[in-house]
Amino acid sequence: MQTTASNQSVYNYVAPIAQKDRILFLDCIRGMALLGILIMNITAQGQIFQLYDAMDVRHSLTGINFYAWAAETFLFEGTMRGLFSILFGAGTLLLINRLQKNNDGLLPADIYYRRLLWLLVFGLINAFIFLWPGDILYPYALTGLLLFPFRNLSANKLLVAALIVLSISTYFDTKGLYDRKEVIVQGRAAEALQEKKQTLNDEQKEFLGKWTNLKKNGTKDSLPARYAEEEKKIVNKSYAQIFKYYKTVNSNIQSVGFYNGLWDMLLFFFIGMALFKSGFLVGNKPTSVYVYTAIIGTAIGLYLNYIDLSAMYKLQFDRIKFTEQSKFGLYEIRRVFQTIGYLSILILFYKLAVGKKLLGIFAPVGQMAFTNYLSQSIITSIFFYGFHYFATLERYQLYYVVGSIWVFQILFSTIWLQYFRLGPLEWIWRSLTYWKIQPIKKELPI
Repeated sequence: MQTTASNQSVYNYVAPIAQKDRILFLDCIRGMALLGILIMNITAQGQIFQLYDAMDVRHSLTGINFYAWAAETFLFEGTMRGLFSILFGAGTLLLINRLQKNNDGLLPADIYYRRLLWLLVFGLINAFIFLWPGDILYPYALTGLLLFPFRNLSANKLLVAALIVLSISTYFDTKGLYDRKEVIVQGRAAEALQEKKQTLNDEQKEFLGKWTNLKKNGTKDSLPARYAEEEKKIVNKSYAQIFKYYKTVNSNIQSVGFYNGLWDMLLFFFIGMALFKSGFLVGNKPTSVYVYTAIIGTAIGLYLNYIDLSAMYKLQFDRIKFTEQSKFGLYEIRRVFQTIGYLSILILFYKLAVGKKLLGIFAPVGQMAFTNYLSQSIITSIFFYGFHYFATLERYQLYYVVGSIWVFQILFSTIWLQYFRLGPLEWIWRSLTYWKIQPIKKELPI
């Protein structure tokens, strides 16, 4: 009888959150971040993913493509994903609080973990079936499994946890940088010995192999051939051939890549949880706090980003020379400052009547973020692979595709939510989580 009562209580909150109970600002920022993520993702979908944050050295590095790359990487790289991750952390607390409101015991954890495991499945589908070599659902799900035990920590303790994770992430970034420096130094030394016909020991052979691979993939002179080689694996190929190519790429990203990126996601999840618990995320702090945070965070973030991007551009995207010049791994530190600076600007803007109205355009997109994220992969895969537009558009032309998808998703989400409680894929996800078909249609007034 106790089990039946407990199971029955699930359906007290199984229905989607009523519109009046939603935190509209979070939906607005989630929608904006989701659309912003496409600014970065489109390059890895319409061209080889190696050009995600680099210009194509086979073409001119000036002109409109330069401005497209500069604006994209300077303003948006890592920041839209950072905002989205912050909202994932905050959303985790909202979900858990809702689950625990009327239920004790293991039931809230059961629902929470089932939800994440289904998210993991959708992530695998997105990566391997929809052919997106940068899916975030799979790593979000795995990292999200770690969050439940931290749900009751105070905002200050969560910030301490975030600082610890930031330190760990920065350590690994810096260690990786100096590991590559050692490969360059030791690899060149081994190469010189080999040219003199001297016998190499096992360690020297290992460094020589790593150095050879690094040269093939990282020098300015090697990039044109490398890019052409990668394009040939995809251009005008069948779905089965492209699937085979991305199977190898995604297997690496979802394994070794995940362990490297774990700290990245956990950092922003903790920040999101802390900012939500403190009231910062919902605008409860004094205006001066947001003003100072916006100015300091954005200024430091953009400055650190400018240092790296200007160096990379001057070196014409030669990653070996860039490695030799770099002294410290500042990537996550930069992202934290820039992302929280942006978030503060958006909170300040939302406090204005005009800001609330303009940002409100993105709320339906944010409410249907799951559907819109996956549909971006579906649309771009059909367009670039199905209609063979892959590697045919210049960088700036890719943003015509971005703009078209933005218009479509804003209109579709707004119209859909006039008649339905949930997005179509949110409905499927929720039904799978509770293992029961959920209501989706709104009760329209007679």
